[in-house]
Amino acid sequence: MADFWIYFNIGLKHVLSIFAYDHILFLLALTVPYEFKSWKKILILVSFFTLGHTLALFLSVFNILSIKSTVVEFLIPVTILIAALYNIIISGKSSKKENITFVGFCTLFFGIIHGLGFSNYFNSILSGKPTDKLLPLFEFALGIELAQIIIVIMALLVAYIVQTLFKFSKREWILMVSAFTVGVIIPILIQNEIWYK
Repeated sequence: MADFWIYFNIGLKHVLSIFAYDHILFLLALTVPYEFKSWKKILILVSFFTLGHTLALFLSVFNILSIKSTVVEFLIPVTILIAALYNIIISGKSSKKENITFVGFCTLFFGIIHGLGFSNYFNSILSGKPTDKLLPLFEFALGIELAQIIIVIMALLVAYIVQTLFKFSKREWILMVSAFTVGVIIPILIQNEIWYK
């Protein structure tokens, strides 16, 4: 049971850390179009992200998939930028017609990219055969899932407060958060080491 808490906490801290701004920005970009009443969609999307993240770690543990860290570190902010730009494009459009399949597929893919970014560290903290790493991988995934749910609940609360007390429209909120995300991510992309290799 002690091992469970070790890897569960690593998963929690992987997302609930000031240094995990990439996860937080992605979760903000992913969930900003939604409200509390859409909690089922949000839970599905967050779970897709965790599934992709876990799948990437699984493939990495068994040496099935490996991508250069410089490429992954470039693709992570690209995924965040795409999510934010998508929100800007669809803001103001009716979400009733929205198909979760497209967003879900993208979220799964983005989870894979983010998981690949963590795979080297994950493999370095675990020794033994790949099969010995499966249970810690599952425990880590549970920690990530809970941490993401905490971030999403906080983001939804802030959105509710801003839209209720400060009378921002939903569209204004989506545009503001998405524009902020784009503003943070573009300098990170410009300064990425992939341009200097």
